[in-house]
Amino acid sequence: MKIAVSGATGFVGSRLVERLHKEGHRVLVLTRNTAHAQKVFPKQAFPNVEIVAYTPTVSGAWQEAIATCDGVVNLAGEPIGEGRWTPERKQEILNSRKLSTQKIVEAIVNANPKPSVLVNASAIGYYGTSETAAFDETSSAGNDFLAQVCQAWEAEAQKVTDAGVRLVILRFGIVLGLGGALGKMITPFKLFAGGPIGSGRQWFSWIHIDDLVNLILQALTQPQMSGVYNATTPQPVRMSELSNTMGKVMHRPSWLPVPGFAIEALLGDGAVVVLEGQQVLPKRTIESGFEFKYPNLQPALEQILK
Repeated sequence: MKIAVSGATGFVGSRLVERLHKEGHRVLVLTRNTAHAQKVFPKQAFPNVEIVAYTPTVSGAWQEAIATCDGVVNLAGEPIGEGRWTPERKQEILNSRKLSTQKIVEAIVNANPKPSVLVNASAIGYYGTSETAAFDETSSAGNDFLAQVCQAWEAEAQKVTDAGVRLVILRFGIVLGLGGALGKMITPFKLFAGGPIGSGRQWFSWIHIDDLVNLILQALTQPQMSGVYNATTPQPVRMSELSNTMGKVMHRPSWLPVPGFAIEALLGDGAVVVLEGQQVLPKRTIESGFEFKYPNLQPALEQILK
């Protein structure tokens, strides 16, 4: 297969491209920074990777390249957990998802021949936050900022189905790997200053990066998959359990909590990402036949951290 990937140099995208290339697929990398992409995917090591410059929110010649692809994976979007959520930052977070998806869908609809499938990222922020409720793919949307972003994001992706293209939306949980959210939590533990963030009671719905990549590959290759799937392990944990397990795996104490006000001072409204959470279960994902390699937290952390 030939697969176009936006957000290909990011935390998840780079691992996906590596896996696609390893399995013999051709990959079209859509990137805003071709020089950086060439360093991430040097031609000698990745001969089946083609790098194409694009501006995610603007139509252009890059859209024509999608006509040569069998499938598209759209991972583009500004990070939500970095920096304060000023009004301008919120607009960037929304536009980077809504408008980039709009342009990807536009490219697919106008392609001849069309890719057969779009795998579009979303997030479990769709459901809002709760310490008591459990959510699956049938649950209603929340009403906070992140829920509104996810709804707008998914609404743009849904338009591809009018052109007869199969759509799979994956609502990502917190992705665990060497980088991302976990990468930011490792340093305090190494310094013997690790502990739960905030109350410790908030839910932490996660997925190992290898399981996420496997799920994306299944979505690309299994034509019976369509609609929304939660990309989360069937075993979410409370923040306190995450902290205790990290301490156990790293042989470090995990008693020093990070107070909520410190996170709020740093991130402002963005603190909701770590101070609040939701228990999200992958009901449709399991029904699709997907098997998690790392359903439980401790083996996942041991694989990543050791």
